[in-house]
Amino acid sequence: MNNHTRPHHTQPDIPAFEPAHPERFAAAQKSTWVSIFINFLLTFLQVVGGFFAHSQALMADGLHSLSDLLSDVLVLFANRHGNRHADANHPYGHARVETAATLILGAFLAVLGVVLLVAAAMRLQQPHALVAVNPLALAIAVLALVAKEGLFRYMLAVAKRVRSQMLVANAWHARSDAASSLVVIVGVAGNLLGFTFLDLVAAAVVGVMIAHMGGKLAFEAMAELIDTGLDAEEVEAIKQTLLNTHGVRSLHELRTRKMADNALVDAHIIVDPKVSVSEGHYIAEAARNAVLRNHHVMDVMVHIDPEDDLKAKPNVHLPSRPELMKFLAERLTNLDLHKNRVVFHYLDGKVDAEIYICSTQQQADTLQMHCNDLVIDSDIFRGIQVHNSCAQ
Repeated sequence: MNNHTRPHHTQPDIPAFEPAHPERFAAAQKSTWVSIFINFLLTFLQVVGGFFAHSQALMADGLHSLSDLLSDVLVLFANRHGNRHADANHPYGHARVETAATLILGAFLAVLGVVLLVAAAMRLQQPHALVAVNPLALAIAVLALVAKEGLFRYMLAVAKRVRSQMLVANAWHARSDAASSLVVIVGVAGNLLGFTFLDLVAAAVVGVMIAHMGGKLAFEAMAELIDTGLDAEEVEAIKQTLLNTHGVRSLHELRTRKMADNALVDAHIIVDPKVSVSEGHYIAEAARNAVLRNHHVMDVMVHIDPEDDLKAKPNVHLPSRPELMKFLAERLTNLDLHKNRVVFHYLDGKVDAEIYICSTQQQADTLQMHCNDLVIDSDIFRGIQVHNSCAQ
């Protein structure tokens, strides 16, 4: 018995844009607009202030804020398109748009960080270019630190509430900005104390921090795009949920893959090989619903097996039902099989048959003896059981 159960993705009469998760979409939009406003102000203050205060570190941090501004715009785009309903071309939804956006953002940050690092390193090799910074740079750096730390805490709280991987990434990006602003404060303060090279060192450190964060985001997004599975702990939890479903004897080939903040699960469950097709389907639906109810999973596909097909002998070479019926009809000439119910079970490389008749017990016993003789010399049948519902 084999059966796959999964949801249907028909979406009739869906408007041009209607978010699949309205609360999450609204929260993401609001938090991102707050971030855009703050990063726009910080970019202006840091770049202009760094230029007039002669602080390379502050200007580098300003470019970091500019990257935040650009990433926020990317987040708005991805959040809108990633929240669209499933359609004919995207039956699993559009959640991977968020993953792609995270990959682009990570790659951009990695490149920006390397550029800043190289620029600072080149200027450090020119001692005549080292100048004292204006105390204004220190004031702007402290203001940026406070603003970015506050933005991080706000965005992380929203991201956890709506469970958005991309918003979490954007929040930690804000935290990296806060850390970079702290480095800038140290560098500018050191410059003001007479160690003029510390401003450029701070600029280089900011470049390293940006490149590291970008590389991490890009790596995680790439891991998802190549269908990396969930961690072992979560997979084990899903396995136990399936095994706890009534009717599930065991399972194998449990596979998972991430889809933005959700996951996709495939599993082969083993049920009693002689239950009806409808009962097997019911068990599969119960198992699927249990996983959807207890785990952060978008879709579950359950394949029903009557035995562990990784260990049992293959059945695909066995004759089909018409061929088996013809074989039995030729040998059980006193029985019209087409007027009786016959059930076949394909198990461990052979066939078990059940024949349901209505006759005297003597006739049923005689038929059973003939069936036993067939099984002795058969390479196909493992057993043939006669059931008499009209025994006298």
